[in-house]
Amino acid sequence: MAMKIIVSYDGTANDTDALALGQLLARAGGTLALAYVRHAEEPEPAREKVVQQEAEELLSTGARWLGEPDVPRHVVLSGSTPEGLRDLAERDGADVIVFGSEYRTSPGHVQPGSSAQNLLEGGPIAIAIAPAGFRDSPDTTIGAIAAVGEEGDPAPRETAASLAAGLGAVVIPRAEPADLVVVGSKPGGAAGRVTLSAAALYLVEMLLCPVLVLPHGVALRFS
Repeated sequence: MAMKIIVSYDGTANDTDALALGQLLARAGGTLALAYVRHAEEPEPAREKVVQQEAEELLSTGARWLGEPDVPRHVVLSGSTPEGLRDLAERDGADVIVFGSEYRTSPGHVQPGSSAQNLLEGGPIAIAIAPAGFRDSPDTTIGAIAAVGEEGDPAPRETAASLAAGLGAVVIPRAEPADLVVVGSKPGGAAGRVTLSAAALYLVEMLLCPVLVLPHGVALRFS
């Protein structure tokens, strides 16, 4: 079964970075969907219709950027963006949620925004984060993928190997000079949940390439 990838998209430049990364991951063997979270329903029906249409058009803009007009699109109603995305991912059986970096991030660097950070603290699904400006390199070639994790957890290396097979890349043991880094959750954390050690979080924020963070003990297999 193909990997299911949800891209969080709100029309901003950094979320266009997420589109570019989602498209790259899908090349390894996955299907894309776009999601936008609305935080409240409008009390007046006419206004609600307008706001819903605006949200749908926003996602259509993302689909056009991808060049995939038929990509599935979800407007989610939730008071919390991370909770809305998590619920959508669990309902649809998605494997990864892709985010852009926080909007003030320097070009080329990775910085989880608040929604991504929330899901990096005990979330049940893998999280991918694109560096700021990644949208300007949609044809990026991934030649080397690093697997970073604790001894005894094969999930990062297995995931990196699956990605490498799909992208024609090689797996290396160090984050530099990788083109993409797969990071495992810290040992002792709850199985199937994302929990980063302080060292792993520091590594993520020092990277100059996309990062994919896995729940503890969960390997992703791209087809």
